[in-house]
Parts: sequence; structure tokens; C-alpha cells
Amino acid sequence: MSLLSPSLEAFWAVVQKGTVLEAAKMIDLTQTGVTQRIRSLEKQLGVTLFTRSRKGMRLTEEGESLLRYVQAARDLEGETLLNIGGKQTPTIKEVCISGPSSLMRSRVIPKASAVMKKYPQLRVRFDISDDNSVIGKLKSGFAQLGTLPANQVGRELDFKILSPERYYFFGPVSWKKRTLSDIAEKEAIVDFDPQATITLDLLKKSKINKMQKQRHYANNIDALCSLLATGVGYSALSEEIARPYVKAGTLAPLSSTHFMDHSIALAWYPRAEMPPYFKSLVEALTKKT
Repeated sequence: MSLLSPSLEAFWAVVQKGTVLEAAKMIDLTQTGVTQRIRSLEKQLGVTLFTRSRKGMRLTEEGESLLRYVQAARDLEGETLLNIGGKQTPTIKEVCISGPSSLMRSRVIPKASAVMKKYPQLRVRFDISDDNSVIGKLKSGFAQLGTLPANQVGRELDFKILSPERYYFFGPVSWKKRTLSDIAEKEAIVDFDPQATITLDLLKKSKINKMQKQRHYANNIDALCSLLATGVGYSALSEEIARPYVKAGTLAPLSSTHFMDHSIALAWYPRAEMPPYFKSLVEALTKKT
């Protein structure tokens, strides 16, 4: 049973499935029926909720706002039905957390796991986003929580500042005795992708001007660290990500005096009433360790 109106049910189904065809299957309705409900909702609200293309249905800004309302309503729906109907089985709740692989592995997944055990009805999707798309995923409703650079947090979001990530230069163990200036001048940088700037930013902060301009790329943390271990180059990594590789003896810090702190935040769209499981996730992910 859903407390949402039929039109909002159709809207939710289209958001979840991306196409009218799949949405119709989800709510056991014809495609025409789903389309009519969406058009009726748009007429009532006086806005366009979706843009239609060959790739499917994409939310407009107005659609994104309505989605956040529907998500909040669904958060309260299960508790309401339980209280007024004596329903014994809690409804399944779904949360998507989006963020870069470094934070997901070192902080988000370990901390969220404890909350998942506390709330057996909670289902979490961990979305690895190393391409600066977290803010867009929060806006579209794809993700409900996101870790992102603090300077990307907009005024419309609620957020909490996390402990910063500290970045150092790392490379193969055989380079430990070399100077950083010698490494920068003679060796290549290994980065996640062409848009990655942290290694270059740290070199600039360290006032190292002579460096190799060409970079190697590996858009996976394990692959990147494996490349570093073979001696093809060096990179700036967070100490949290590098720690297990250093412990295993495959990577080594190249300088203890050159580092950079990266300010990050946990963000989400405001909710009139934060459900207990959501509040627990926020508290766990922002708890200082």
C-alpha cells in the first residue's frame, strides 16, 4: 500500500526506472496510463517535470524539487502505516551514498556498515563517483547523501564538514632516498584522469616548478597504486588510501614535509523530519575518529 496519490506513484516509478515503459511495468499500468498521470500532474502544478529524449526521461529542476518531496513522504510512509495499521514488518528503505573511492573505502563503507546492521530494513547503494558528479547526483535525487569538496556545497544543501583528507607524495619503495625535486624533474605523474589536479596542486604548494608535463592515467585506485609500485611514476594520495599499501611494503611516502589538506563535507538535501536510519547514517559518517 502507498499513501502517495496515483499521479505521484507514476512520477516515482518513472524516476526509478527512467522510461515510461519500465515505469508502467513497475506499477502494473499501461504506458498511456503512466503518461496521462504525469501530464495531469504537470498540469496541476503548472510545470514540466521531465524532458523526454531517446535516452529516457530526465528530471527538470522542478522535477528534482518534487522528487525531494516524494522521497520525504516515502520516508514517513512506512512508520505511518505501521502506527495506524499495526503492520509488523518494517518497509525496506533505500539510501544511495555517492562519493570518491578514497573516502568510500576508508571511511564511508566501514562507518555505514554499523548502521546497516542496526537497521536490517535499510538497503544502501554505495556509488563510487571520482568524476565530480556528486553534486549533480544529489540534485537529481539519484543519491541522498554525498561526500564532496566543501567548496562545492551549495546554499540549498544541509552539510557537515568532515575531517580533511591529508595528501602526500607516494611512489615505489626504491625511491625513498631520492629527493622530491629529482623525482618531479625525471619521473612521470600518475593520476586518476586528465581532470585530476591534486598532484599538480601539491607540487605547486611545494614550490616545485621543474616537472614532467605528461602524465599516466588509471581511473581505479588499485590500478593506480599498482602502477606506482612498478616505478612508472609518482602521485599525491590521501594517507588513508595509501596506508595499506605502505604497510604491505609496496608504496612509500616520498616526503614527510610536503602535504596538503583537502577540505570535504557530507551533504544532503534538507528534510522536514529526518528518519532515524538517515539520522544514524549522518551521525556515523560525521563522527570524529
